Amino acid sequence: MVQADDFSFSGLHLPGNTSNPVGSKVTLINVAKIPGLNTLGVSLARIDYAPWGINPPHYHPRASEIFTVIKGSLEVGFVTSNPENRFITKILHQGDVFVFPAGLIHFQRNLGTGHAFAISGLSSQNPGIVTIANAVFGSTPEISSDVLVKAFQVDKNVINYLQKKF
Repeated sequence: MVQADDFSFSGLHLPGNTSNPVGSKVTLINVAKIPGLNTLGVSLARIDYAPWGINPPHYHPRASEIFTVIKGSLEVGFVTSNPENRFITKILHQGDVFVFPAGLIHFQRNLGTGHAFAISGLSSQNPGIVTIANAVFGSTPEISSDVLVKAFQVDKNVINYLQKKF
C-alpha cells in the first residue's frame, strides 16, 4: 500500500523563517515527514541562520550528527562528557563538515552579517532533541527554583527571570 510520497519530501530548498529570538530555524526531515524512513536509521535537517543567529545548545538522545555548511561561516562546538567537560570548537566555512557525537551538548552560531545555512544528517529516523535552556528553565511543571539556585549557584531572582523567559 506504500506510494512514492511515502519516500519523498519537497521543500528543503526553501529557507526557514529565522525571525525569532535565537535567529535560526531547523527544518527536520524525519520519519514523521517521510514514513519510508521507518527503521532506516537516518534523517536529515536544514538549519537556517540569520546574521549572528544560533542553534542553541542542545543534544540528540538517539543520534550522532554530521553537519555540512552550505552557505556562510559558522562556529560549531560540543562539550565532552563528565568529568572532563572539554569544549571542542571549530570555525567552519562553505563545504566544511563537522561531526557531533550522539548525546553530547552542541551548538552552531553564524559568524557573518549575511544569512547562512547547513545540512545535517542524523543517525536515527527519530533523533529527538533536548534544547538545554528550554528543558531546564521551561519545564512543565517548573523545576524547583531551590534546585536550580543550588545547581547554577546564582540568586533566586536570576532563576525566576530565566523561568519566565522560557
